[in-house]
Amino acid sequence: MPDGSAVRSWPLAAGAPRRWTVRVLEPDPRSVNVEAFESLDDRALVAECLGGKPAAFDVIVARHRRAIYQVCHRFAGNHEDASDLSQETFIRAWRGLRNFKGDAALSTWLYRIAVNACLNRVGTRKPETEPIGTDRFVDNRTESPSDGLLREERAVAVRRAIAALPNRQRAALILRAYHDLSHQEIADILGSSVGAVKANFFHALANLKKILGSEP
Repeated sequence: MPDGSAVRSWPLAAGAPRRWTVRVLEPDPRSVNVEAFESLDDRALVAECLGGKPAAFDVIVARHRRAIYQVCHRFAGNHEDASDLSQETFIRAWRGLRNFKGDAALSTWLYRIAVNACLNRVGTRKPETEPIGTDRFVDNRTESPSDGLLREERAVAVRRAIAALPNRQRAALILRAYHDLSHQEIADILGSSVGAVKANFFHALANLKKILGSEP
């Protein structure tokens, strides 16, 4: 990438009050219009970024920030850490964009960065169990207060149980159950075999059953 830098800012997630900044290339005056890149696929956006048009990265962030924030939240368990981890993911992605070979989808590559960031930051520390943003907008107009309380208690119990899983099991479960990724996609993200992913997912479900066995 050519020399020259400027500070650009992207919102972390829809509705998030904080924004993050990263020092990137001085944008080409002809490329600052984000709308010009919105029709491009991910590989074309990467090519535009590498060609000196960082506005294309705005589209990448907008296109993938929700999924990245959600996976970070399910590892960290709270908005603050999830926001920081999302920020770290996109900063790492920007700095390592030349390492994207295109042999997998850009979303898979971003997931890999996010999961690694989460495992490095969260490690074995037990995360909080704050509900993810979408959980806060459940339509509860037709449920009684007691039903709503029970639903939330069950949700908290599940989040705590997932947080207690070993890292590889937790990652396999989150990516398979919540993000509906295939075993092959998860293997690509975790840098393991399909067989290992299937085993981790199976053991994760078995461990969840043991942990939640005493739950109502």
